[in-house]
Formats: sequence, C-alpha cells, structure tokens
Amino acid sequence: MRHRKGRIQALRNHPKTSCFSKKWLPAVLCRLLFVIIGLALPVYAQKQVTITASDGVKVYADFYPAGGNSQPYILLFDQAGSNRTEYARIAPRLVKLGFNCLAIDQHSGGGLWGQQNETVGGVGHDGQYLDALKDLEAALAWARSSGDNGKVLVWASSYSAALVFLLAAGHQQEVAGVLAFSPGEYLDAPDAAHDGAAKVSVPIFVTSAKDRNEIAATKSILAVAPARQKTQFVPHIAGVHGSSTLREDKNRVGESENWLAVEEFLDNFR
Repeated sequence: MRHRKGRIQALRNHPKTSCFSKKWLPAVLCRLLFVIIGLALPVYAQKQVTITASDGVKVYADFYPAGGNSQPYILLFDQAGSNRTEYARIAPRLVKLGFNCLAIDQHSGGGLWGQQNETVGGVGHDGQYLDALKDLEAALAWARSSGDNGKVLVWASSYSAALVFLLAAGHQQEVAGVLAFSPGEYLDAPDAAHDGAAKVSVPIFVTSAKDRNEIAATKSILAVAPARQKTQFVPHIAGVHGSSTLREDKNRVGESENWLAVEEFLDNFR
C-alpha cells in the first residue's frame, strides 16, 4: 500500500505533470466545454417563410434547412384543424437524416398543438379541404425554385394525404416521392384520392392508424397507383391517425416502429 501511494505521490509531484495541470488544464476544460455545448445545439435553424399561392393567399411556413440547397426537400402538409406545428417534433429528425423540410399552414386548418394556423388567420376563415391544394402547389413551386438537385418529396397527413395524390398527379415531373399518412376519400370530389393515385408513378409510402378501416382505405388507394415502388406499412405495435404516429407525445408505444419504416423508405432518396 505504501509503495502504491508513494508512486502516486511521486507522479503528482513530477514537474511535467504539475506544469500540465497548472498551465493547460483550464484551456483543455474550456475547449471541452465548447465541444459539449456544440453537441447540445440543434443541427438545424428553423426559419419563417411566407409563400404566395396562385389565389393570392399568403401561406405561412417554417423552413428547416439541412445544410444546403443541394439536399433533397420534404414538404410537410398537416391534417384537419391543424397547423405546421404538427411537424415541430418530426422535421428536426428529418433534417438530421439530410432533408431540407418545409412545413406549411394550409388554408384549411386550426389551432391544434397550442398554435394558431396563421394562413387561416390571414384569410379570416377556415377554407375547404380542396382550397388547400393551391397552398400545396405553392410550397412545391417554392421548393423547386430553391433546390439544386431536383428531388422534392411530398408528405401529408389525413385530408392532405388525399390532396397530395392530386398534387403528385398534376406535377409528375416535379415530385420525386409521396408519403401519405392516413389517406382517405376526405374531399368533396368523389374518389378524388383514388383518381389522383391512379396517375402517380413515383415511389409511394403509405401508413395509417392500427385500425381496420384506415388500413383498408389506405390499401385501396395504394392499389390503383401504377408506381413500381409501393410501400404500405401496417403498424404491428401501435399507430395513430396522420403524421402524429411519429410523435412520441401521441404514439409513445409505437412511434419508434413507425420511424423505422419511414426511414427505410427515405433511404432511397438520400
């Protein structure tokens, strides 16, 4: 014991060791602190964006940059009664995967997530679902003018998951992929989602709540699409309606399972 203590004491009194501890230790600790702070900071910087739709409506959005315009874009569209805050916990994870993200407040929406829909507020009333198609088109035009590599994916939730097939059908050369969370025939036009899907040939990912009716509706829409790459993910553990299935606060048990399926699909575009 004495021998070991003596060796430790001798090491502490060694001039080089003493010099290092007194002269360099504060600098090392300071650098370590900067590294820790840097790791704690988010890798994205959220920015507010305003886009003008073809009908003159000002569409308010949040842009989450992934580091450069050459990265692919994902456009994020919300569900009924909602707003762009639906993606506040989803977009940062997509950014870390290498995707620029734009989440918009659509003409048809509301005050879910404790936030008001600014686009609806600017118009002065909640619009019809089909009114929001122009908002989606404006977001697509914005992304196409901002990106360098041409890859733009469209991602939608609930009623907008029906609209997104109309968007992709009408802009077949501009949309690289579709992700639809709980699509269905929510629009006033009969079979609109099916008719749109029947013209979509780009890769498609669909999912839904772990609900028999939602699963069947999703399967029916996907079946008519001529796309070669089609994925329907049916939750094994748990799933909820719309994009909320990827939020831990809404799907604590199943969100990880759902994320794995989404990330596997997105690997095709990274």
